[in-house]
Amino acid sequence: MTVALARRDGHWCGVFRAMAGPCEVLLEVGREDEARPLVEAAAAETRRIEAKFSRYRDDNVIHAINSGQGRPVVVDDETAGLFDFAHRCHEVSGGRFDVTSGVLRRIWTFDGSDRVPSRRQAKALLPLVGWEKVTWDRPAITLPAGMEIDLGGLGKEYAVDRVATLLAERTRAAVLVNFGGDLRAVGRRRAGDAWRVGVEQATRDGSGRGLELAVGALATSGDARRFLLRQGVRYPHILNPRTGWPVMRAPRSVTVLGEICLEAGLLATLAMLEGERAEEFLAAQGVRHWVQR
Repeated sequence: MTVALARRDGHWCGVFRAMAGPCEVLLEVGREDEARPLVEAAAAETRRIEAKFSRYRDDNVIHAINSGQGRPVVVDDETAGLFDFAHRCHEVSGGRFDVTSGVLRRIWTFDGSDRVPSRRQAKALLPLVGWEKVTWDRPAITLPAGMEIDLGGLGKEYAVDRVATLLAERTRAAVLVNFGGDLRAVGRRRAGDAWRVGVEQATRDGSGRGLELAVGALATSGDARRFLLRQGVRYPHILNPRTGWPVMRAPRSVTVLGEICLEAGLLATLAMLEGERAEEFLAAQGVRHWVQR
């Protein structure tokens, strides 16, 4: 994995590509020989997580589970931890957050085109969706034949947290991890400064919002790049697993501030799943947030 490293405004910036997008690590260390091993360690950890949990590979635990054909698969503690988290997410969301909903991508490709599937096509896939149909008896998981696990809704945020934790164990310097707009900052910057981060504007006629992040995480969910547009109707990529259909009247973008990226990302996604009640949902959580409609 190629890592680019450059000095910028008093810190080092390492960049590499993973998880289908740019990954950036900012480090407030003095020398390149301090920064480079840390960025390379961040890249290696990201690559490990992507290889282990990507649904596109045929040599990892997700493939073993998805091809199990009804047979139980025993998983390690890290994977089990993610399934425990997915189980809690499913419970607290009333089934709206569901890691088995990835099968819906067979009919939905959010590439900006007008190729909207039919309601009948969506309904035909619903028997293959539903965490409640999965037998999760830690450390063994059993999927009914034809169903699939997709941790795409958690993977990037989990990787941000893992990399931030790894770097905090190796340096006392301030660190900012930014994977495509999902961020986590650890360690106070010199002189008490915060990192200046940007939130992408979801609409073409607006400019991005600048925020300060000293410690904590920021995650955004939105449809700026992934949507369908047909006869003037925009179909966002957030799908309701109970209907197989996009959540209409959802915000264009939701950004949430949290202690860790996994938590911030979950709340941003759950807010999108609430549709027109997104603001009400976020207010009830008592978290700082920004909504674009």
